[in-house]
Amino acid sequence: MARLKLVIPPKKIASVTIPVRITDINYGNHLGNNAMVAIIHEARMQWLQQHGYSELNIENTGLILADLMVEFKSEGFYGDLIEVVLSVGEISKVSFELYYTLTTQRNSLQLILALAKTGMVCYDYSSKKVVPVPVKLYEILSAPL
Repeated sequence: MARLKLVIPPKKIASVTIPVRITDINYGNHLGNNAMVAIIHEARMQWLQQHGYSELNIENTGLILADLMVEFKSEGFYGDLIEVVLSVGEISKVSFELYYTLTTQRNSLQLILALAKTGMVCYDYSSKKVVPVPVKLYEILSAPL
C-alpha cells in the first residue's frame, strides 16, 4: 500500500499551542483522528485571529477547505500540549496551501505527532462563487520569513 508522505515547506507563518482535552481521547486511550482534524482547524482559526480575521471574513472573503491530508506519526495523549507550526505552500489566484507540523514534548523529547496539509479556497458565500485571494491575505502568506 502506498503511504502518504508530506514534505513541509520551509516558510513558517505561525505557531500556536493547543492542549489535548479529555474529550479528544478515543477508545484506544489516545488522541482520536477526528480530534486531530479539529486541532488542525483550531490552529488555522488562531492564526487567522492573530490577523483580525475569521474563516468567514478575510477582507470580506471566506474560506472553504478543499482538501485535507494527515500523516500520523505518534500517539497523542490527554494532557499533551501540541505545538502546531503553520507553513505556507503553493499560492494561486484563488487558493493556497497551509501545512501543519504538530509536535509535543514528552520525557524530554520532542515528538512529531502528525504532519498535515489543507488546501484553502477563497469564496464569496453570498454569491456562492470562488474569488481571488485578498491582497492583504496574499501579503501575509507571501511575506519574507
